[in-house]
Amino acid sequence: EHCAGGSPRSSVDPLEPYNRAMFGFNEAVDRIVLAPLARGYVAVVPELARTGVSNVFGNFADAWSAVNQALQGKGEAAATMTMRVATNTLFGIGGLFDVASDLGMERQSEDFGQTLGRWGLPAGPYFVWPLLGPSSIRDTLGRPLDLAWSPSLLVSHEPTSYALSTLRLIDTRAGLLGASDVLGSIALDKYVFVRDAYLARRRNLVYDGDPPEEPQAPEPAPK
Repeated sequence: EHCAGGSPRSSVDPLEPYNRAMFGFNEAVDRIVLAPLARGYVAVVPELARTGVSNVFGNFADAWSAVNQALQGKGEAAATMTMRVATNTLFGIGGLFDVASDLGMERQSEDFGQTLGRWGLPAGPYFVWPLLGPSSIRDTLGRPLDLAWSPSLLVSHEPTSYALSTLRLIDTRAGLLGASDVLGSIALDKYVFVRDAYLARRRNLVYDGDPPEEPQAPEPAPK
């Protein structure tokens, strides 16, 4: 089967016509709004302050990783990440400084999509969300909880909560500026490159870097 653009429609991407259209929309929003905001953020905010912002958001993400590791039955990893969060919160001034990494407690990130994968839920079709970008049906189920777990949880004042969410988005985009520049220069079909890289990375994460071999497609019967 082929999509409207003439390329084969992958079995993991049955919604390719929609996904390509949404990918193009996201690329336009990124080019016009997000990337300029991220470049301005990098130009105006000192590196030390940007690192502190990233560390605070990372500390919240580490706490969510600890929860997900516990849900997956990874007791040792959950304990390590809990210690990492406690160390950075207490001695890193609320997570502004990553003291735990200097002490050998490296980040081991997990999210609820990975947890669902460990529980046996298949990834399902690839799906591109407006603004949020690449996903799968399984990751889509986990994403609301992943997004909700942020410093905004501690804030009841809505404008402040929105400001924190915006800062989180800009901080994340700023960290990807170099990668997006390289991607734009090497990918012949950027959509396919991003899709395949996303699906391969997510599968690798679910199986902690040791995914089983995928079943081979059966040979077509001779005519």
